[in-house]
Amino acid sequence: MPLVAHSDLPTFERLKREGETVLSADHAIHQEIRELHIGLLNMMPDAALAATERQFFRLVGESNQIAQFYMHPFTLPELKRSAEATEYVQRYYEPFDRLQAGGLDALIITGANVSQPDLALEPFWEPLIEIIGWAQEHVTSILCSCLATHAVLQFKHGQKRRRLPAKRWGVYRHRVMDRTHPLVNDVNTLFDVPHSRFNEIGRDQFEAAGLHVLAESREAGVHLAVSEDLFRVVYFQGHPEYDIHSLLKEYKREVVRFAKGEREDYPPFPENYFTLQTQAILDEHRDRLIAARAKGEPLPAFPEDLIASRLHNTWHDTAEEVINNWIGKVYQVTNMDRKLPFMEGVDRDDPLGLRA
Repeated sequence: MPLVAHSDLPTFERLKREGETVLSADHAIHQEIRELHIGLLNMMPDAALAATERQFFRLVGESNQIAQFYMHPFTLPELKRSAEATEYVQRYYEPFDRLQAGGLDALIITGANVSQPDLALEPFWEPLIEIIGWAQEHVTSILCSCLATHAVLQFKHGQKRRRLPAKRWGVYRHRVMDRTHPLVNDVNTLFDVPHSRFNEIGRDQFEAAGLHVLAESREAGVHLAVSEDLFRVVYFQGHPEYDIHSLLKEYKREVVRFAKGEREDYPPFPENYFTLQTQAILDEHRDRLIAARAKGEPLPAFPEDLIASRLHNTWHDTAEEVINNWIGKVYQVTNMDRKLPFMEGVDRDDPLGLRA
């Protein structure tokens, strides 16, 4: 059911143009449909900030529960951002203390770029722990994505992530390990998930933490796990929220880094993502780029448009179903009569103050 554009965040308009159902705040308040308020702690770097919003907003909005979804993006001031990104956050994102006062039904926590060997040394470590601690007491369910999963396993269960021999990067086939669990109800028993990471939490570590593994890949390891109380905390290690072009853009970024001399080796292909024909096109581009760089000639443009039309999304439907199941459990458990303090005193005929 629909997302509600309760602010002027550009993501709402972008999703509406892409065909998603997005209600205006004025329209939403005149419908007799229950609200769900979902926080999005977006820790992604500047270049991926808005794209990550769209990816998670889209998955939530495509859930088929009968509810209006109010998405509340926020971030951590400890994360370094450009002046432009800081202005964007100040304009469109909400302060955490306001969300604490208003309350949330569920919370999604994204991944983040890191620079330290130990997550506890990152500047976001303490504030992230504070937010998760609050959420465990006040939010129906927390969904942790990638690095957030690693952080919770470390500070709550003492399980530190392990460095991989090489970046795990691509699209991998996963198997449902427990078909009876409500989060994977009616989900394909075999499904794909993109991964993009240098570290991992192993199955033995999830089990040592008392967590229940729901989906695992022979190549990529555990993707989906849950707390022992079924869904209080949900852990993603992959990136089911990724768009069809997300890995392509990551690959392009690494090619550009090579062209600029920021990495020594030419990046390998993400696994199980490009077709053989597409790989041949990209191999040709690599040869032309290396030859041009050696001669000091202008570098050829990356063939992004040509490649984009040849990609296939083999994971989104399953991701949508898992999120749908998660939202369904939140919907069932959340107090239907909960009042949101930050809505008190708001003109329900003009919640955004647009007529003032």
